[in-house]
Amino acid sequence: MSKKIQSALISVYYKDGLEPLVRLLHENGVKLYSTGGTQTFIENLQIPVTAAEELTGYPSIFGGRVKTLHPAIMGGILYRRDDAGDVAQAAQYNIPAIDLVVVDLYPFEETVASGASEEDIIEKIDIGGISLIRATAKNFKDTLIVSSRSQYGAVVDLLSAKGGATDFEDRRQYAGEAFAVSSHYDGAINSYFISKEVASDAALYDFQKLPSQTLRYGENPHQSATYFGDLEGIFDKLHGKELSYNNLVDVDACVNLIDEFVDGDPTFAIIKHTNACGIATAATAKEAYDNALACDPVSAFGGVVITNSTVDLATAEELNKLFMEILIAPAYEEDALALLKSKKNRILLKRNAVELPNVMFKTILNGVLVQDKDLSTEIASQFTTVTEKAPTADELSALEFALKVCKHTKSNTIVLAKENQLLASGTGQTSRVDALRQAIDKAKAFGFDLNGAVMASDAFFPFADCVEIAHLAGVTAVVQPGGSIRDKDSVEYCNANGLAMVTTGVRHFKH
Repeated sequence: MSKKIQSALISVYYKDGLEPLVRLLHENGVKLYSTGGTQTFIENLQIPVTAAEELTGYPSIFGGRVKTLHPAIMGGILYRRDDAGDVAQAAQYNIPAIDLVVVDLYPFEETVASGASEEDIIEKIDIGGISLIRATAKNFKDTLIVSSRSQYGAVVDLLSAKGGATDFEDRRQYAGEAFAVSSHYDGAINSYFISKEVASDAALYDFQKLPSQTLRYGENPHQSATYFGDLEGIFDKLHGKELSYNNLVDVDACVNLIDEFVDGDPTFAIIKHTNACGIATAATAKEAYDNALACDPVSAFGGVVITNSTVDLATAEELNKLFMEILIAPAYEEDALALLKSKKNRILLKRNAVELPNVMFKTILNGVLVQDKDLSTEIASQFTTVTEKAPTADELSALEFALKVCKHTKSNTIVLAKENQLLASGTGQTSRVDALRQAIDKAKAFGFDLNGAVMASDAFFPFADCVEIAHLAGVTAVVQPGGSIRDKDSVEYCNANGLAMVTTGVRHFKH
């Protein structure tokens, strides 16, 4: 199945590195076809080349949108050399064989990343190039596709070693690489139209092209693990041991939660197994940390801590008393950092201002689930009061706070809060009643007074039992999505017992 290349179509956006390949083809007597700037490039090398329009009978039209999409070219690539009917039709319509196609694609991702206008971005969606790649790769039995400038050197070596010929396995290998190129390119375009954040999101569709690091192990020591992504772009690691798989999962949960509190007063959150065991907002960083730790100082041991504020010395002195795996902050004062580094293995991360992708992936069964990130965060102005009693201003503020925490806690979940402080949450329970009882028991165990507290639920109440239990514990206001056919039962209980309830219309399951 060795085939000597006798003709080649070369049409590329980037010309760097192309010259040695063009010269080698010429030295091997290969007839060259080309278009536009590539044709000029070859002519400047004093090498004979035939314009593609001489084959098609058409010039490049519509501002270059149509150059190679013509039977004389696509047919020359696709016709099967061992099929008598194809060979006869090629002769009938004077379609010459094209044995090699060298093509790259318009720089779509680079154009998006540059901040160009949508008009410019759309013009960088390659049509002819992607068609040439797919056609040549499809007919790899007869044709060789070179789909990236990164392949030029290898192709020169291959053709030099084999006297201008290729074997079946050579062509099949390059076909596979070509389909990887086209898949990545289409993924980038798809991502742009979904979220217009191709610079970050599209990379996730082709994660094996991202920087990677092997982790010590996965969730458990008998599981291997690798992280694909640019951690150094997101964090400056200032101190401590290497991040583990479980560390990274908790860090991700920390970042998503604290991003609900980017504006306003200092906020501290303490994460354990992706759920907040403590979170509070206060006038100072130290007060916010103290209040967050008070939520559940037992679970905080060995947790991951994150803040939206600079860590000063007073806060660092309190933080230094806690055994924690990781501390994440946007900045550290020098004396605070020096103190925190006193623990050898403690990981200290400075978070950089990097926009994160809005697409989420999860492997299941023999496939992958893809969904948009949950970017909905409901505020008081979006609440609908469904009870006779409306929440007070303080209750509305607490309900907003509780709902932000609830959104980032495993379902089924109930969150109890008061005055910008988490009192307790019920996490990952199989019933909402169990989640509520767990939250109440935890709050009482750590000495919190639930009188005047508020409750947030990630989904609707199918019965009135939760509002009754919460009311008996001291809760005075409730936020929930609504939407149950029995919403009226909960509303009627609240009306009869002087509770305020608001609905959002948005569910926040987190599985």
